[in-house]
Amino acid sequence: MPDIVISEFMDEAAVQRLGERYAVLYDADLVDRPQDLAASASDARVLVVRNRTQVRGDLLAACKALTFVGRLGVGLDNIDMGACQARGIEVVPASGANDLSVAEYVVTSAMSLLRGAYAATAAVAAGEWPRQQLVGRELSGKLLGLIGYGAIARDVARRARDLGMTVAAYDPHLDASDAAWDKTERLELDEMLAQADVISLHVPLTPATRHMIAERQLDLMKPDAVLINAARGGVVDEAALAAALRGGRIGGAALDVFETEPLTAAAGAKFKGLANLILTPHIAGVTRESNVRVSDLIASAVLAHLDGDR
Repeated sequence: MPDIVISEFMDEAAVQRLGERYAVLYDADLVDRPQDLAASASDARVLVVRNRTQVRGDLLAACKALTFVGRLGVGLDNIDMGACQARGIEVVPASGANDLSVAEYVVTSAMSLLRGAYAATAAVAAGEWPRQQLVGRELSGKLLGLIGYGAIARDVARRARDLGMTVAAYDPHLDASDAAWDKTERLELDEMLAQADVISLHVPLTPATRHMIAERQLDLMKPDAVLINAARGGVVDEAALAAALRGGRIGGAALDVFETEPLTAAAGAKFKGLANLILTPHIAGVTRESNVRVSDLIASAVLAHLDGDR
């Protein structure tokens, strides 16, 4: 039986490093076969997951020997932290390893939504010349509003300032005296929603943050402002967002995360026909480079844990 079960994709070099020391079962599609996953992990000491494997309920109960969960990413809402703590199971996320990838995604999405010219390939190739319809806006001089001001948001802020943006943030958990506020205006949520040209979300999914962006908050935004969510699905009320976009009440949105993941055709139907919307499959934090960093960090943490158990 394997010591380590990896249920979602991981960098092959990191998998090989683990396999040189311990018995490893690596199957990137195991997450889609829950019965096989539970059976395979029943005697494993380590489970390595991304965001789709739900480490809770029946799976957690089946993992009788589990002592460590490695999360190839940073969000922990797919892991029952209370149950893990009660059983003494250590949970380690890959904090910091994909910050750069997410920050670049946010800035790129903001530029794409404001400029609005990059979906014209088919029209131009067909002989159309829609210049007047595609006159967009510059990023420089705009106000970026960050909801949550942790490490990734601060990375976004640095890059946005380099491109000429001003930055404001809302984070009730960050003390007003913190040095992080030195170049960033501290605003209440409603103030920031009303003033910002670009809103980017950087909060975990909790009971307090679920649907924190809903109809009322969307109505506070400028009619040409854009919203980016590369944090967690469920923070945005998707039906309210689709209605706001369809009604021209905000200028655009980019969603990398969804209440239902993977997004089904039924769940995605609300977004059909929206031209001012970018949808991506929870990929903001995953690049070739970040996958290496994340995988290497978790592999090192796994080896440190298992070697310490000897």
